Amino acid sequence: MKNQEYRNGHFTGERALFRLDDSLVENSLFDEGESPLKEGRNLTVRNVTFGYKYPLWYGKGHTVKNCIFHVMSRSGIWYTDDSSFENCDIEAPKEFRRCKNISLKNINFHDAQETLWTCQGVKLENVKAKGDYFGMNSTDVEAENFDLLGNYPFDGGKNIHVKNSRLISKDAFWNCENVTLENCVIEGEYFGWNSKNITLINCTITSHQGFCYMKGLKLVNCKILPTSDLIFEYCENVSIDVPTSDLETVKNPISGEIHAHSIKEMIRDDERIDRSKIHIFVKEGKNEHEI
Repeated sequence: MKNQEYRNGHFTGERALFRLDDSLVENSLFDEGESPLKEGRNLTVRNVTFGYKYPLWYGKGHTVKNCIFHVMSRSGIWYTDDSSFENCDIEAPKEFRRCKNISLKNINFHDAQETLWTCQGVKLENVKAKGDYFGMNSTDVEAENFDLLGNYPFDGGKNIHVKNSRLISKDAFWNCENVTLENCVIEGEYFGWNSKNITLINCTITSHQGFCYMKGLKLVNCKILPTSDLIFEYCENVSIDVPTSDLETVKNPISGEIHAHSIKEMIRDDERIDRSKIHIFVKEGKNEHEI
């Protein structure tokens, strides 16, 4: 079906508007039936409420605005590409799987558990999310004004850039590659383990046993709060610039440079580490000295 307009409708039953192309759906309700807009192309969907499962699978070229996805519309947007979502309220978990070129603006995820998995080319702007395992294995992600409350986000992700955001999360950015965080607040345990080429710029961080088993970690003019301890264990090729931070505990970094205001405790109890490859500096008056 092509070039149709559906307004003020109440649609029920499985595949209610299956394979709808180049059409408008507005001021309507879908419920009591799976996959109502499956296989759609170039749809404009406005002021629509989705009340049941799988509403937008295998779609392409959609513009979705001012819509509500209720809890039972779980797993609702999978394998859908080249689409934008704006001013939407999403109560359902497990949304957005294996999607490409997706824009999300002014979105509230009430239950973001297992959301945005294995997606590519994602733009997040003014997005709030609450739930664990957000963004797993997703690549080429741009996020600004992103507010997350949930653990294990972006595990296995690549090419991620986050700005002006807040993440309250443990185990954030594990197993990642090529991540840049700018002007962000990060609170949570065990940040960034097993990741490569992670850069933080002008960020404030609280993380018990964070920044461990990492390669190519770079912190530029960041602040690590004193409650962060046992950091930088087995990290290689680090470039750490935290000039105003009084670090609680630094443990067994392998190589690179660390510049901090002070370090309360320096643990070096692994004799396998070649100390000539790691240089650690703290302030002494206006000058630095190596420890």
